[in-house]
Amino acid sequence: MDYGLKGKRAVVLGASRGLGAASAVLLAAEGAQVIAVSRSGKVPEGAAGDIKGRALDLSDQAAVAAFAPELAGAGIDILVNNCGGPKAGPARGQSRDNWQAAFDAMALPVFALTEAVIGPMTERGWGRIVTIGSSGVEMPIPGLALSNGIRASVAGWSKTLAAEVAASGVTVNMVLPGRIDTERVAELDAGKASKLGKTAEEVAAASRATIPAGRYGRPEEFAAAVAFLCSAPASYITGSMIRVDGGLIGSL
Repeated sequence: MDYGLKGKRAVVLGASRGLGAASAVLLAAEGAQVIAVSRSGKVPEGAAGDIKGRALDLSDQAAVAAFAPELAGAGIDILVNNCGGPKAGPARGQSRDNWQAAFDAMALPVFALTEAVIGPMTERGWGRIVTIGSSGVEMPIPGLALSNGIRASVAGWSKTLAAEVAASGVTVNMVLPGRIDTERVAELDAGKASKLGKTAEEVAAASRATIPAGRYGRPEEFAAAVAFLCSAPASYITGSMIRVDGGLIGSL
């Protein structure tokens, strides 16, 4: 299938590793001109094609505000929003500062940078906004209260925006990963193992047992869903949340 991405200009946030990196690499392979944004500004490993790194700390509000006008004038066709998750922890006992910090790092950059590109996209009559969320949006993950709460707010924003711009040729969707074999998931497994007095492999094995596919997903499998939603053939899919979770969530 021709995704129709040759020459399209794409920005992928959080693109130094994991899901963001895999998405940036695949979009570049499909012919898009990709700006891979991360704290380090490094181009993701395995990248080929037209892909450039751009350093940006998404938790730095001043830096994000300075970057927004640059994006607004860059003719961006595709924005893949991806922000790292906060520390694990329960819902009880979270301070206001913890909630504010999580919102500032995970939601505000997404809102601000999408706002920068959405106007030019609607004027040109074509655009793709894809936000990487979490399966915790549909089934909250125990011990990840901050992530569950903030990502749910981003999901509400995404659905609202999708309806506002659908008639302008711009689609807005979310992709929800389950247990994908990334450094983030490995860190969460290691943290849980430490608390339970088990090995990380024991925790991972228990987690795999809850997934009908019987394994963790691969980043490139997740990226395939992102790339499709960014494609020309996906022009009638908007306001949707697509799960890539090996059947983990027990609902349609």
